[in-house]
Amino acid sequence: MEKNTAEAPLVLGIESTCDETGVALVRGNTLLADRTATSMDEYARYGGIIPEIASRAHLESFLPTLDAALDEAGVALSDIDAVAVAAGPGLVGSLTVGICAGKTLASTLGLPIYGVNHVLGHLAVDGLVEGPLPERFIGLVVSGGHSNLLHVRNLATDVEELGGTLDDAAGEAFDKVGRLLGLPYPGGPHVDRLAREGQRDAIVFPRGLSAGKDKHRYRYDFSFSGLKTAVARYVASLRAEGKEPDAANICAGFSEAVNDSLTAKAVQAALDHDCDTIVVGGGFSANSRLRELLAERAAAAGVQVRIPPLRFCTDNGAQIAAMGALLVAAGVEPSPLDFSPDSGMPLTTMVAR
Repeated sequence: MEKNTAEAPLVLGIESTCDETGVALVRGNTLLADRTATSMDEYARYGGIIPEIASRAHLESFLPTLDAALDEAGVALSDIDAVAVAAGPGLVGSLTVGICAGKTLASTLGLPIYGVNHVLGHLAVDGLVEGPLPERFIGLVVSGGHSNLLHVRNLATDVEELGGTLDDAAGEAFDKVGRLLGLPYPGGPHVDRLAREGQRDAIVFPRGLSAGKDKHRYRYDFSFSGLKTAVARYVASLRAEGKEPDAANICAGFSEAVNDSLTAKAVQAALDHDCDTIVVGGGFSANSRLRELLAERAAAAGVQVRIPPLRFCTDNGAQIAAMGALLVAAGVEPSPLDFSPDSGMPLTTMVAR
């Protein structure tokens, strides 16, 4: 059966940057299927991701996940027009599994392959939910490994990094505070839950890079390491006195400090660059206070906020397929078949070369 060339190209997306094996199919701005397998439960006893276990899990999960996505979309491998796979940033071993799978499919089927930037995919996926992305916008990417502000003029061809974290990322800081308080792994969701039960102004923790020369020199940068240390010292001082810390109030004060920095700088970036939209992506975008506070501040500044539903906040194949679809539509040249995984892929690199 011949393909219907009048339709937008069908893009297969493969995500394997960490512990999720994601496969999705996108045609234009329409998501046809999105399937994910995760090995997260295997790391609770270790308190963190074990790269070797993650890589083996990807090997075991890829074919069943691919088959499930094809069945859900009602298409065959022969219907696919292009393959997009996460090329970085991420764990080298995990990336390698997905890239090898993508290259095998692309070479066997004679298709172009795009080694895409997984972080930018966190922004691209919003186009599958709320329609085409704005012509220009500020991207706020917040996850366990990234806290970055981007000026996006075209997500497929023109991205400028305005700033990022100088130490811990927001999600990383949440997980570390969760571990400090003895919360289950991963700690971020548990800290968020407790924060909703506590009083935000009961304990006021410092905001990094918010005073004096730092406020101007690091206008779009973040720092959460000092905040994490302040929480650790506060907890240690209470325990030294034989007192049990109020976890809910600690989480509330800590959460407020992180989200105050993220939202204030995101809105400031939008105003400085005359952008009327902020698009948020990444696992930390599931944080309830981030969503609430950013909505409040953006509305007051006359700026629109777009945050994808919770199911698209963590790593998923839909974000990779969406990014691939943007690259195909923009006429960007595919990656060569010999491209390699890039664990530190710059956020201004859209496709691997």
